[in-house]
Amino acid sequence: MKKFLLGTNWKMNKSLAEAINYTKQLMPIIKKYESFDFFIIPPYTHLWKIKEEIQTANSLLKLGAQNMHEEDFGQFTGEISPLMLKEIGLDIIELGHSERRQYFNETDEAVNRKALAALKHGFNPLICIGEKLENKNYGVSKEMLAKQLKIALTDISAAAIGHFWIAYEPVWAIGVGGTPAETPYVNEIHNFLRSVLIERYGKNGDDIPLLFGGSVNINNASDYAQLENVDGLFIGRSAWEPQLFEEIMQSVKTVIG
Repeated sequence: MKKFLLGTNWKMNKSLAEAINYTKQLMPIIKKYESFDFFIIPPYTHLWKIKEEIQTANSLLKLGAQNMHEEDFGQFTGEISPLMLKEIGLDIIELGHSERRQYFNETDEAVNRKALAALKHGFNPLICIGEKLENKNYGVSKEMLAKQLKIALTDISAAAIGHFWIAYEPVWAIGVGGTPAETPYVNEIHNFLRSVLIERYGKNGDDIPLLFGGSVNINNASDYAQLENVDGLFIGRSAWEPQLFEEIMQSVKTVIG
């Protein structure tokens, strides 16, 4: 039985001191929730030190990076290569976040190349997809999401199942001004995404974790968590304090056991 996934992306937040303090507080907390797998995705500059804290504590907390270049090395000023991240000993590479797509012109094809590179180097790519509000208003959300998902998974075989995750994050629901998605809508979209995965991989498509992210908080986490095709929650600022994160853990535990 696969464990329910709970994690958070810090985006461009937290100093190194704050990051270390957070990690030290979180690690003893997660020991109380054995039915979950936990992960955090801090800024690049904090990864070495946080990895050291995790190893020292012998914690099961997984650690990820917010992006990665597809090439191992080269003339790519300002980029971070798979080999550099591999030296740290990371578990996860987040790819295709809507902010990367919106502000840095990241394409579906680029996400696919990065996902293949991440798998090649033994990382677990966390592939993010999500539709804009205009897509939702025009009734083309499913078409947009299917396109993003199918391109991202190009040349990724069924043998890789168990080594990559999909996070659905509607663009209109994330960030400071985001509007939380209604539970029936999340249910409909996750069921659809599952059907796309099964169409591509057969019954093995059932084994690919589907996470939901988008203004997840203490008030809606348990509602999302109990949906059949939601295998985890990808949380933003509501998990940026360990005590608040634990409140969400407790809430989710009441519905998934």
